[in-house]
Amino acid sequence: MDTLLTAEIAANAPRYRRRSSTFIDGIHDVSDEPGNLAPAQLYSTMSGRLFHSGRIAIVMVGLPARGKTHICVSLARYLSWLGVKTRIFHLGDYRRATVEGGHVPQDYFYPNASPASVMLRQKILKKCREDIYAWLNHENGQVAIYDAVNPTASGRLALAKEFAKHDVQTLFIESYVDDQEILKENARNVKISSPDVSDDGSSDPLQAVDLFKFHGMDPDEAAKYYLKRIEEKIPVFETMEEEELNYIKMINAGRAFYYNNVSFNYLSHRIVFYLTNLHIKSRTTFFVRAGPAAEEDSYKADGPLSEDGREYAKKMTETLLRHREQERQAVIDGDGPDLPLRPLTVWTSTRLRTIETAEPLKELGFKVKQRSQMSQINPGLCEKLSERAIRALYADEVEKHELDPYHHRYPRAESYHDLAVRLEPIILELEREQSDLLIIAHESVLRVLYAYLMHCSTMDIPKLKFPRDEIIEIIPAAYQNEAKRIHIRGLDPKTIPGSPEDIRIPVPNDPNGQDSPIPNLSSLPEPAEPVAMGAPEKIVSKKRKGMVSDKVADED
Repeated sequence: MDTLLTAEIAANAPRYRRRSSTFIDGIHDVSDEPGNLAPAQLYSTMSGRLFHSGRIAIVMVGLPARGKTHICVSLARYLSWLGVKTRIFHLGDYRRATVEGGHVPQDYFYPNASPASVMLRQKILKKCREDIYAWLNHENGQVAIYDAVNPTASGRLALAKEFAKHDVQTLFIESYVDDQEILKENARNVKISSPDVSDDGSSDPLQAVDLFKFHGMDPDEAAKYYLKRIEEKIPVFETMEEEELNYIKMINAGRAFYYNNVSFNYLSHRIVFYLTNLHIKSRTTFFVRAGPAAEEDSYKADGPLSEDGREYAKKMTETLLRHREQERQAVIDGDGPDLPLRPLTVWTSTRLRTIETAEPLKELGFKVKQRSQMSQINPGLCEKLSERAIRALYADEVEKHELDPYHHRYPRAESYHDLAVRLEPIILELEREQSDLLIIAHESVLRVLYAYLMHCSTMDIPKLKFPRDEIIEIIPAAYQNEAKRIHIRGLDPKTIPGSPEDIRIPVPNDPNGQDSPIPNLSSLPEPAEPVAMGAPEKIVSKKRKGMVSDKVADED
Protein backbone atom coordinates (compact mmCIF):
# COMPACT_ATOMS: atom_id res chain seq x y z
CA MET A 1 0.00 0.00 0.00
CA ASP A 2 2.89 2.35 0.79
CA THR A 3 3.97 2.27 -2.86
CA LEU A 4 0.71 3.92 -3.95
CA LEU A 5 0.37 7.68 -3.98
CA THR A 6 -2.12 8.87 -1.39
CA ALA A 7 -3.92 10.95 -4.01
CA GLU A 8 -4.43 7.75 -6.07
CA ILE A 9 -5.86 6.02 -3.02
CA ALA A 10 -8.17 8.97 -2.47
CA ALA A 11 -9.28 9.14 -6.08
CA ASN A 12 -10.12 5.43 -6.17
CA ALA A 13 -11.83 5.23 -2.78
CA PRO A 14 -15.51 6.19 -3.15
CA ARG A 15 -16.00 6.85 0.56
CA TYR A 16 -12.93 9.04 0.83
CA ARG A 17 -13.62 10.90 -2.39
CA ARG A 18 -17.24 11.51 -1.44
CA ARG A 19 -16.39 13.03 1.92
CA SER A 20 -13.17 14.88 1.19
CA SER A 21 -13.32 18.63 0.73
CA THR A 22 -10.51 18.26 -1.79
CA PHE A 23 -12.96 17.82 -4.65
CA ILE A 24 -15.44 20.63 -4.02
CA ASP A 25 -16.32 23.07 -6.83
CA GLY A 26 -14.00 21.26 -9.23
CA ILE A 27 -11.16 23.48 -7.97
CA HIS A 28 -9.12 20.44 -7.04
CA ASP A 29 -9.94 18.36 -10.13
CA VAL A 30 -7.71 19.72 -12.91
CA SER A 31 -9.50 18.93 -16.16
CA ASP A 32 -7.54 17.33 -18.97
CA GLU A 33 -10.43 17.36 -21.44
CA PRO A 34 -9.28 18.59 -24.86
CA GLY A 35 -10.58 22.02 -25.76
CA ASN A 36 -11.77 22.75 -22.23
CA LEU A 37 -9.51 25.76 -21.71
CA ALA A 38 -9.70 28.17 -18.81
CA PRO A 39 -12.30 30.95 -19.21
CA ALA A 40 -9.82 33.84 -19.38
CA GLN A 41 -6.81 31.96 -20.77
CA LEU A 42 -4.79 34.33 -22.97
CA TYR A 43 -2.78 31.63 -24.73
CA SER A 44 -2.12 27.91 -24.52
CA THR A 45 1.03 25.79 -24.89
CA MET A 46 1.71 22.14 -25.60
CA SER A 47 2.87 21.64 -22.00
CA GLY A 48 -0.06 23.50 -20.46
CA ARG A 49 2.35 25.89 -18.70
CA LEU A 50 2.72 29.61 -19.29
CA PHE A 51 5.98 30.68 -20.88
CA HIS A 52 8.78 32.16 -18.74
CA SER A 53 7.01 31.39 -15.46
CA GLY A 54 8.58 28.16 -14.31
CA ARG A 55 7.10 25.96 -11.61
CA ILE A 56 5.99 27.44 -8.32
CA ALA A 57 5.15 25.88 -4.96
CA ILE A 58 2.92 28.12 -2.85
CA VAL A 59 3.33 27.08 0.77
CA MET A 60 0.65 28.19 3.23
CA VAL A 61 1.64 29.18 6.77
CA GLY A 62 -0.68 29.83 9.69
CA LEU A 63 -2.65 28.31 12.53
CA PRO A 64 -6.13 26.86 11.93
CA ALA A 65 -9.08 29.27 11.67
CA ARG A 66 -6.88 31.88 9.94
CA GLY A 67 -8.47 31.48 6.50
CA LYS A 68 -5.63 29.50 4.85
CA THR A 69 -7.88 27.10 2.97
CA HIS A 70 -10.14 29.95 1.85
CA ILE A 71 -7.04 31.65 0.40
CA CYS A 72 -5.95 28.38 -1.26
CA VAL A 73 -9.29 27.78 -2.96
CA SER A 74 -9.70 31.42 -4.02
CA LEU A 75 -6.18 31.58 -5.45
CA ALA A 76 -6.59 28.27 -7.28
CA ARG A 77 -9.87 29.50 -8.74
CA TYR A 78 -8.24 32.70 -10.04
CA LEU A 79 -5.14 31.00 -11.45
CA SER A 80 -7.25 28.35 -13.16
CA TRP A 81 -9.38 31.14 -14.61
CA LEU A 82 -6.22 32.60 -16.17
CA GLY A 83 -5.22 29.23 -17.60
CA VAL A 84 -2.51 28.39 -15.08
CA LYS A 85 -2.46 24.68 -14.29
CA THR A 86 -2.93 24.70 -10.51
CA ARG A 87 -3.64 22.05 -7.91
CA ILE A 88 -4.11 22.18 -4.13
CA PHE A 89 -2.57 19.58 -1.83
CA HIS A 90 -4.24 19.62 1.60
CA LEU A 91 -2.03 17.87 4.14
CA GLY A 92 -5.09 17.06 6.25
CA ASP A 93 -6.48 14.90 3.44
CA TYR A 94 -3.25 12.91 3.38
CA ARG A 95 -3.38 12.43 7.14
CA ARG A 96 -6.93 11.09 6.92
CA ALA A 97 -6.00 8.78 4.03
CA THR A 98 -2.96 7.45 5.91
CA VAL A 99 -4.32 7.13 9.46
CA GLU A 100 -7.59 5.27 9.88
CA GLY A 101 -10.25 7.69 11.04
CA GLY A 102 -7.71 10.53 11.05
CA HIS A 103 -6.80 9.73 14.69
CA VAL A 104 -3.26 10.81 15.53
CA PRO A 105 -1.24 10.55 18.76
CA GLN A 106 -1.66 13.28 21.37
CA ASP A 107 1.82 14.71 20.74
CA TYR A 108 1.57 14.56 16.92
CA PHE A 109 1.76 18.36 16.46
CA TYR A 110 4.45 18.97 19.13
CA PRO A 111 8.07 19.80 18.14
CA ASN A 112 9.37 17.35 20.75
CA ALA A 113 6.99 14.57 19.70
CA SER A 114 7.75 10.92 20.37
CA PRO A 115 9.71 8.94 17.76
CA ALA A 116 6.52 7.15 16.70
CA SER A 117 4.71 10.44 16.11
CA VAL A 118 7.70 11.88 14.23
CA MET A 119 7.83 8.81 11.96
CA LEU A 120 4.08 9.05 11.29
CA ARG A 121 4.36 12.75 10.55
CA GLN A 122 7.28 12.19 8.16
CA LYS A 123 5.40 9.38 6.40
CA ILE A 124 2.40 11.63 5.75
CA LEU A 125 4.57 14.56 4.66
CA LYS A 126 6.57 12.33 2.32
CA LYS A 127 3.45 11.06 0.56
CA CYS A 128 2.07 14.54 0.11
CA ARG A 129 5.32 15.93 -1.27
CA GLU A 130 5.83 12.96 -3.58
CA ASP A 131 2.48 13.78 -5.13
CA ILE A 132 3.49 17.44 -5.50
CA TYR A 133 6.72 16.52 -7.30
CA ALA A 134 4.97 13.92 -9.47
CA TRP A 135 2.34 16.45 -10.53
CA LEU A 136 4.85 19.20 -11.28
CA ASN A 137 7.34 16.91 -13.05
CA HIS A 138 5.15 14.43 -14.90
CA GLU A 139 1.73 16.10 -15.33
CA ASN A 140 2.99 19.50 -16.48
CA GLY A 141 1.66 21.22 -13.37
CA GLN A 142 2.73 24.81 -12.87
CA VAL A 143 1.50 25.97 -9.44
CA ALA A 144 1.22 23.53 -6.53
CA ILE A 145 -0.47 24.95 -3.42
CA TYR A 146 0.61 23.17 -0.24
CA ASP A 147 -1.99 23.71 2.50
CA ALA A 148 -0.60 23.03 5.97
CA VAL A 149 0.29 24.86 9.20
CA ASN A 150 4.11 24.83 8.60
CA PRO A 151 4.65 26.34 12.06
CA THR A 152 8.43 26.54 12.48
CA ALA A 153 11.14 28.56 10.74
CA SER A 154 13.50 25.57 10.56
CA GLY A 155 10.84 23.45 8.86
CA ARG A 156 10.10 26.17 6.32
CA LEU A 157 13.79 26.65 5.48
CA ALA A 158 14.20 22.91 4.97
CA LEU A 159 11.11 22.82 2.76
CA ALA A 160 12.38 25.68 0.56
CA LYS A 161 15.73 23.90 0.10
CA GLU A 162 13.95 20.67 -0.80
CA PHE A 163 11.82 22.37 -3.46
CA ALA A 164 14.90 24.16 -4.85
CA LYS A 165 16.55 20.77 -5.47
CA HIS A 166 13.63 20.01 -7.80
CA ASP A 167 14.01 23.37 -9.57
CA VAL A 168 10.76 24.65 -8.05
CA GLN A 169 10.40 28.25 -6.86
CA THR A 170 8.86 28.64 -3.41
CA LEU A 171 6.51 31.36 -2.26
CA PHE A 172 5.28 31.26 1.33
CA ILE A 173 1.94 32.90 2.19
CA GLU A 174 1.20 33.43 5.87
CA SER A 175 -2.24 34.38 7.09
CA TYR A 176 -1.56 36.11 10.40
CA VAL A 177 -4.55 37.05 12.54
CA ASP A 178 -4.47 38.58 16.02
CA ASP A 179 -7.80 40.39 15.76
CA GLN A 180 -10.04 38.47 18.15
CA GLU A 181 -13.23 39.39 16.30
CA ILE A 182 -11.89 37.97 13.03
CA LEU A 183 -10.74 34.82 14.84
CA LYS A 184 -14.16 34.34 16.40
CA GLU A 185 -15.91 34.83 13.07
CA ASN A 186 -13.59 32.37 11.31
CA ALA A 187 -14.02 29.78 14.06
CA ARG A 188 -17.79 30.17 13.97
CA ASN A 189 -18.17 30.12 10.21
CA VAL A 190 -15.60 27.51 9.24
CA LYS A 191 -15.24 25.11 12.13
CA ILE A 192 -18.13 25.29 14.52
CA SER A 193 -21.20 26.00 12.41
CA SER A 194 -21.21 22.51 10.88
CA PRO A 195 -23.25 19.85 12.75
CA ASP A 196 -20.71 17.25 11.56
CA VAL A 197 -17.93 18.36 13.92
CA SER A 198 -16.84 15.36 15.94
CA ASP A 199 -13.99 14.11 18.11
CA ASP A 200 -10.75 14.32 16.14
CA GLY A 201 -9.18 11.51 18.10
CA SER A 202 -6.94 13.63 20.24
CA SER A 203 -6.83 13.27 23.99
CA ASP A 204 -6.04 16.88 24.75
CA PRO A 205 -7.50 18.56 27.85
CA LEU A 206 -10.31 20.07 25.82
CA GLN A 207 -11.48 16.81 24.29
CA ALA A 208 -14.67 17.03 26.33
CA VAL A 209 -15.68 20.04 24.28
CA ASP A 210 -15.81 17.79 21.21
CA LEU A 211 -18.48 15.67 22.87
CA PHE A 212 -20.77 18.66 22.61
CA LYS A 213 -19.91 18.76 18.87
CA PHE A 214 -20.24 22.53 19.30
CA HIS A 215 -23.83 22.12 18.13
CA GLY A 216 -26.26 24.18 20.19
CA MET A 217 -23.49 25.92 22.12
CA ASP A 218 -23.29 29.69 22.33
CA PRO A 219 -21.26 30.54 19.19
CA ASP A 220 -18.88 32.88 21.02
CA GLU A 221 -18.21 30.31 23.75
CA ALA A 222 -17.71 27.55 21.18
CA ALA A 223 -15.30 29.75 19.22
CA LYS A 224 -13.34 30.51 22.39
CA TYR A 225 -13.06 26.82 23.25
CA TYR A 226 -12.03 25.93 19.73
CA LEU A 227 -9.30 28.58 19.58
CA LYS A 228 -8.00 27.48 22.97
CA ARG A 229 -7.85 23.89 21.71
CA ILE A 230 -5.68 25.06 18.79
CA GLU A 231 -3.20 26.58 21.26
CA GLU A 232 -3.13 23.32 23.20
CA LYS A 233 -2.60 21.14 20.13
CA ILE A 234 -0.06 23.36 18.32
CA PRO A 235 1.85 24.98 21.18
CA VAL A 236 4.76 26.30 19.09
CA PHE A 237 4.13 28.60 16.13
CA GLU A 238 6.74 30.99 14.73
CA THR A 239 5.51 33.78 12.50
CA MET A 240 7.52 34.31 9.32
CA GLU A 241 10.64 36.46 9.68
CA GLU A 242 13.12 34.45 7.59
CA GLU A 243 15.02 37.01 5.50
CA GLU A 244 16.25 34.42 3.00
CA LEU A 245 12.76 33.24 1.98
CA ASN A 246 10.20 34.68 -0.43
CA TYR A 247 7.04 35.30 1.54
CA ILE A 248 3.90 37.37 1.80
CA LYS A 249 2.33 37.97 5.19
CA MET A 250 -1.37 38.87 5.13
CA ILE A 251 -2.29 40.64 8.36
CA ASN A 252 -5.82 40.38 9.77
CA ALA A 253 -7.73 39.32 6.68
CA GLY A 254 -5.88 41.59 4.26
CA ARG A 255 -5.80 44.71 6.43
CA ALA A 256 -2.04 44.95 5.83
CA PHE A 257 0.64 43.12 3.83
CA TYR A 258 4.34 42.50 4.27
CA TYR A 259 6.56 41.30 1.44
CA ASN A 260 10.03 39.84 1.73
CA ASN A 261 12.63 39.01 -0.91
CA VAL A 262 10.08 39.40 -3.70
CA SER A 263 12.12 38.97 -6.89
CA PHE A 264 9.37 37.35 -8.89
CA ASN A 265 8.50 36.63 -12.49
CA TYR A 266 5.28 37.59 -14.29
CA LEU A 267 3.17 34.85 -12.74
CA SER A 268 4.39 35.51 -9.21
CA HIS A 269 3.53 39.17 -9.61
CA ARG A 270 0.01 38.23 -10.73
CA ILE A 271 -0.33 36.10 -7.59
CA VAL A 272 0.81 38.96 -5.37
CA PHE A 273 -1.52 41.40 -7.13
CA TYR A 274 -4.47 39.03 -6.65
CA LEU A 275 -3.71 38.54 -2.95
CA THR A 276 -3.71 42.31 -2.38
CA ASN A 277 -7.33 42.27 -3.58
CA LEU A 278 -8.37 39.24 -1.54
CA HIS A 279 -9.87 39.16 1.93
CA ILE A 280 -11.22 36.31 4.06
CA LYS A 281 -14.18 38.11 5.58
CA SER A 282 -17.61 36.65 5.00
CA ARG A 283 -19.91 38.29 2.46
CA THR A 284 -22.62 37.27 0.01
CA THR A 285 -23.01 37.97 -3.72
CA PHE A 286 -26.40 38.16 -5.46
CA PHE A 287 -26.98 37.95 -9.21
CA VAL A 288 -30.09 39.31 -10.88
CA ARG A 289 -31.17 40.13 -14.43
CA ALA A 290 -32.04 43.64 -15.50
CA GLY A 291 -35.71 44.33 -16.12
CA PRO A 292 -37.19 44.36 -19.64
CA ALA A 293 -36.81 47.55 -21.66
CA ALA A 294 -39.63 49.54 -23.23
CA GLU A 295 -37.94 49.22 -26.63
CA GLU A 296 -36.65 46.11 -28.35
CA ASP A 297 -33.99 44.29 -26.31
CA SER A 298 -30.88 44.89 -28.41
CA TYR A 299 -27.21 45.71 -28.05
CA LYS A 300 -27.31 49.12 -29.74
CA ALA A 301 -30.59 50.34 -28.29
CA ASP A 302 -30.40 51.63 -24.73
CA GLY A 303 -34.02 52.24 -23.87
CA PRO A 304 -35.52 52.76 -20.41
CA LEU A 305 -37.45 50.11 -18.50
CA SER A 306 -40.96 49.31 -19.58
CA GLU A 307 -43.85 49.49 -17.13
CA ASP A 308 -43.40 45.75 -16.51
CA GLY A 309 -39.70 46.41 -16.01
CA ARG A 310 -40.34 48.99 -13.30
CA GLU A 311 -42.75 46.60 -11.57
CA TYR A 312 -40.12 43.87 -11.80
CA ALA A 313 -37.48 46.14 -10.22
CA LYS A 314 -39.83 46.89 -7.32
CA LYS A 315 -40.69 43.24 -6.65
CA MET A 316 -37.08 42.13 -7.00
CA THR A 317 -36.06 44.73 -4.42
CA GLU A 318 -38.80 43.67 -1.98
CA THR A 319 -37.86 40.00 -2.38
CA LEU A 320 -34.14 40.60 -1.86
CA LEU A 321 -34.56 42.76 1.24
CA ARG A 322 -37.08 40.33 2.76
CA HIS A 323 -34.74 37.42 2.11
CA ARG A 324 -31.77 39.15 3.77
CA GLU A 325 -33.84 39.89 6.86
CA GLN A 326 -35.16 36.30 6.94
CA GLU A 327 -31.61 34.97 6.77
CA ARG A 328 -30.55 37.22 9.63
CA GLN A 329 -33.51 36.11 11.74
CA ALA A 330 -32.76 32.46 11.02
CA VAL A 331 -29.25 32.94 12.42
CA ILE A 332 -30.68 34.50 15.57
CA ASP A 333 -33.29 31.75 15.95
CA GLY A 334 -30.49 29.20 15.64
CA ASP A 335 -28.77 30.66 18.72
CA GLY A 336 -26.44 32.72 16.53
CA PRO A 337 -25.32 36.27 17.31
CA ASP A 338 -27.81 39.13 16.92
CA LEU A 339 -25.72 41.13 14.47
CA PRO A 340 -26.93 43.87 12.12
CA LEU A 341 -27.10 43.11 8.40
CA ARG A 342 -23.92 43.76 6.47
CA PRO A 343 -24.03 46.78 4.13
CA LEU A 344 -25.28 46.05 0.62
CA THR A 345 -23.60 47.52 -2.47
CA VAL A 346 -25.22 47.38 -5.91
CA TRP A 347 -23.30 47.15 -9.19
CA THR A 348 -24.87 47.76 -12.59
CA SER A 349 -23.52 48.20 -16.08
CA THR A 350 -23.79 51.58 -17.77
CA ARG A 351 -26.86 50.40 -19.69
CA LEU A 352 -29.99 52.36 -18.83
CA ARG A 353 -32.16 49.33 -18.06
CA THR A 354 -29.67 48.01 -15.46
CA ILE A 355 -29.38 51.45 -13.85
CA GLU A 356 -33.16 51.82 -13.64
CA THR A 357 -33.54 48.27 -12.24
CA ALA A 358 -31.41 49.44 -9.30
CA GLU A 359 -33.41 52.63 -8.81
CA PRO A 360 -35.70 51.29 -6.00
CA LEU A 361 -32.61 50.27 -4.03
CA LYS A 362 -30.96 53.63 -4.64
CA GLU A 363 -34.07 55.41 -3.35
CA LEU A 364 -33.78 53.36 -0.14
CA GLY A 365 -30.23 54.66 0.39
CA PHE A 366 -28.18 51.73 -0.94
CA LYS A 367 -24.94 52.57 -2.75
CA VAL A 368 -25.18 51.95 -6.51
CA LYS A 369 -22.05 51.85 -8.71
CA GLN A 370 -21.88 51.63 -12.49
CA ARG A 371 -19.29 49.40 -14.16
CA SER A 372 -18.65 49.96 -17.87
CA GLN A 373 -16.96 46.54 -18.25
CA MET A 374 -20.25 44.84 -17.37
CA SER A 375 -21.99 45.65 -20.66
CA GLN A 376 -23.49 42.63 -22.40
CA ILE A 377 -21.66 40.60 -25.01
CA ASN A 378 -21.41 42.31 -28.42
CA PRO A 379 -23.37 40.29 -31.06
CA GLY A 380 -21.69 42.04 -34.00
CA LEU A 381 -23.37 41.71 -37.38
CA CYS A 382 -25.81 39.12 -36.06
CA GLU A 383 -27.79 41.63 -34.04
CA LYS A 384 -31.52 41.57 -34.85
CA LEU A 385 -31.06 38.59 -37.19
CA SER A 386 -33.22 35.56 -36.59
CA GLU A 387 -31.56 32.19 -36.08
CA ARG A 388 -32.81 31.18 -39.54
CA ALA A 389 -31.15 34.24 -41.11
CA ILE A 390 -27.89 33.61 -39.25
CA ARG A 391 -27.80 30.03 -40.50
CA ALA A 392 -28.46 31.18 -44.06
CA LEU A 393 -25.92 34.06 -44.09
CA TYR A 394 -23.19 32.56 -41.92
CA ALA A 395 -23.46 28.79 -42.31
CA ASP A 396 -19.71 28.25 -41.80
CA GLU A 397 -19.71 30.43 -38.70
CA VAL A 398 -22.67 28.55 -37.24
CA GLU A 399 -20.80 25.29 -37.69
CA LYS A 400 -17.76 26.69 -35.87
CA HIS A 401 -19.98 28.12 -33.15
CA GLU A 402 -21.68 24.82 -32.49
CA LEU A 403 -18.29 23.15 -32.09
CA ASP A 404 -17.07 25.74 -29.56
CA PRO A 405 -19.71 28.29 -28.48
CA TYR A 406 -17.40 29.69 -25.81
CA HIS A 407 -14.42 30.75 -27.94
CA HIS A 408 -16.10 31.36 -31.31
CA ARG A 409 -16.79 34.89 -32.54
CA TYR A 410 -19.41 35.77 -35.12
CA PRO A 411 -18.41 38.58 -37.55
CA ARG A 412 -17.53 41.75 -35.61
CA ALA A 413 -18.84 40.14 -32.42
CA GLU A 414 -17.34 39.22 -29.05
CA SER A 415 -16.91 35.66 -27.84
CA TYR A 416 -17.54 34.61 -24.26
CA HIS A 417 -13.77 34.35 -23.93
CA ASP A 418 -13.46 38.01 -24.94
CA LEU A 419 -16.10 38.88 -22.36
CA ALA A 420 -14.26 36.92 -19.64
CA VAL A 421 -11.01 38.80 -20.37
CA ARG A 422 -12.92 42.09 -20.31
CA LEU A 423 -14.42 41.21 -16.92
CA GLU A 424 -11.12 40.46 -15.13
CA PRO A 425 -11.01 43.93 -13.45
CA ILE A 426 -14.55 43.28 -12.21
CA ILE A 427 -13.45 39.93 -10.77
CA LEU A 428 -10.63 41.61 -8.83
CA GLU A 429 -13.07 44.25 -7.55
CA LEU A 430 -15.48 41.49 -6.60
CA GLU A 431 -12.77 39.81 -4.50
CA ARG A 432 -11.96 43.16 -2.87
CA GLU A 433 -15.57 44.01 -1.99
CA GLN A 434 -16.35 43.48 1.70
CA SER A 435 -20.02 44.44 1.69
CA ASP A 436 -22.75 42.12 0.45
CA LEU A 437 -22.99 42.68 -3.28
CA LEU A 438 -25.90 42.71 -5.75
CA ILE A 439 -24.92 42.55 -9.43
CA ILE A 440 -27.61 43.63 -11.90
CA ALA A 441 -26.55 42.77 -15.43
CA HIS A 442 -27.37 41.12 -18.71
CA GLU A 443 -27.48 37.33 -18.76
CA SER A 444 -24.18 36.97 -20.67
CA VAL A 445 -22.31 38.87 -17.93
CA LEU A 446 -23.99 36.86 -15.17
CA ARG A 447 -22.95 33.64 -16.90
CA VAL A 448 -19.28 34.58 -16.84
CA LEU A 449 -19.20 35.97 -13.28
CA TYR A 450 -21.18 33.00 -11.96
CA ALA A 451 -18.77 30.64 -13.75
CA TYR A 452 -15.84 32.30 -11.99
CA LEU A 453 -17.32 31.94 -8.50
CA MET A 454 -18.64 28.41 -9.05
CA HIS A 455 -15.72 27.22 -11.22
CA CYS A 456 -17.78 26.16 -14.22
CA SER A 457 -16.41 24.63 -17.39
CA THR A 458 -16.08 26.80 -20.49
CA MET A 459 -18.40 24.34 -22.23
CA ASP A 460 -21.13 25.08 -19.69
CA ILE A 461 -20.93 28.88 -19.60
CA PRO A 462 -22.95 29.67 -22.79
CA LYS A 463 -25.75 27.38 -21.54
CA LEU A 464 -26.23 28.83 -18.06
CA LYS A 465 -29.69 30.32 -17.61
CA PHE A 466 -30.83 33.13 -15.33
CA PRO A 467 -34.59 33.68 -15.63
CA ARG A 468 -35.88 36.94 -14.25
CA ASP A 469 -38.00 35.32 -11.55
CA GLU A 470 -34.88 34.18 -9.67
CA ILE A 471 -32.22 35.91 -7.62
CA ILE A 472 -29.08 33.77 -7.37
CA GLU A 473 -27.30 34.01 -4.03
CA ILE A 474 -23.67 32.85 -3.75
CA ILE A 475 -22.10 32.47 -0.32
CA PRO A 476 -18.30 32.06 -0.34
CA ALA A 477 -16.86 29.65 2.21
CA ALA A 478 -13.50 28.10 2.96
CA TYR A 479 -14.17 24.78 1.25
CA GLN A 480 -17.06 25.42 -1.12
CA ASN A 481 -19.23 28.12 -2.61
CA GLU A 482 -22.91 27.54 -2.01
CA ALA A 483 -25.60 28.83 -4.37
CA LYS A 484 -29.29 29.42 -3.66
CA ARG A 485 -32.20 30.33 -5.90
CA ILE A 486 -34.56 32.91 -4.43
CA HIS A 487 -37.86 32.95 -6.33
CA ILE A 488 -39.53 36.26 -7.12
CA ARG A 489 -43.27 35.70 -7.07
CA GLY A 490 -46.06 37.59 -8.76
CA LEU A 491 -44.25 38.59 -11.96
CA ASP A 492 -45.93 38.90 -15.34
CA PRO A 493 -44.92 35.72 -17.27
CA LYS A 494 -43.76 37.91 -20.19
CA THR A 495 -40.88 39.27 -18.08
CA ILE A 496 -39.49 35.88 -16.96
CA PRO A 497 -37.84 34.21 -20.03
CA GLY A 498 -34.09 34.38 -20.43
CA SER A 499 -32.24 36.55 -22.92
CA PRO A 500 -32.62 35.57 -26.60
CA GLU A 501 -29.12 34.04 -26.49
CA ASP A 502 -27.64 37.50 -26.76
CA ILE A 503 -29.60 38.51 -29.82
CA ARG A 504 -30.42 35.12 -31.31
CA ILE A 505 -26.93 33.72 -31.72
CA PRO A 506 -27.63 30.00 -31.55
CA VAL A 507 -26.04 27.89 -28.86
CA PRO A 508 -26.10 24.08 -29.21
CA ASN A 509 -29.03 22.51 -27.43
CA ASP A 510 -28.25 20.86 -24.10
CA PRO A 511 -29.22 17.18 -24.37
CA ASN A 512 -29.93 17.11 -20.67
CA GLY A 513 -32.43 19.94 -20.89
CA GLN A 514 -30.45 21.98 -18.40
CA ASP A 515 -32.12 25.11 -17.14
CA SER A 516 -30.30 25.49 -13.85
CA PRO A 517 -27.24 27.67 -13.26
CA ILE A 518 -25.42 24.59 -11.92
CA PRO A 519 -23.73 22.50 -14.64
CA ASN A 520 -24.29 18.72 -14.60
CA LEU A 521 -27.44 19.12 -12.54
CA SER A 522 -30.88 18.51 -14.00
CA SER A 523 -33.50 21.17 -13.51
CA LEU A 524 -34.90 21.35 -10.01
CA PRO A 525 -38.62 20.55 -9.79
CA GLU A 526 -41.02 23.29 -8.87
CA PRO A 527 -42.41 23.00 -5.33
CA ALA A 528 -45.75 21.20 -5.08
CA GLU A 529 -47.14 24.00 -2.96
CA PRO A 530 -46.68 27.71 -3.63
CA VAL A 531 -43.60 29.12 -1.92
CA ALA A 532 -43.78 32.42 -0.08
CA MET A 533 -42.16 35.26 -1.91
CA GLY A 534 -38.43 35.23 -1.28
CA ALA A 535 -38.25 31.69 0.14
CA PRO A 536 -34.83 30.40 -0.96
CA GLU A 537 -34.28 27.10 -2.73
CA LYS A 538 -30.76 25.79 -2.20
CA ILE A 539 -28.81 24.60 -5.23
CA VAL A 540 -26.58 21.70 -4.23
CA SER A 541 -24.42 19.96 -6.77
CA LYS A 542 -24.40 16.19 -6.38
CA LYS A 543 -20.62 16.41 -6.50
CA ARG A 544 -20.53 18.48 -3.32
CA LYS A 545 -22.86 16.59 -1.00
CA GLY A 546 -21.22 15.36 2.19
CA MET A 547 -17.77 16.68 1.29
CA VAL A 548 -17.17 19.05 4.17
CA SER A 549 -17.65 16.94 7.27
CA ASP A 550 -14.15 15.44 7.28
CA LYS A 551 -12.56 18.87 7.00
CA VAL A 552 -14.15 20.85 9.79
CA ALA A 553 -11.74 19.71 12.51
CA ASP A 554 -8.64 19.84 10.33
CA GLU A 555 -5.55 21.17 12.07
CA ASP A 556 -2.91 20.69 9.39
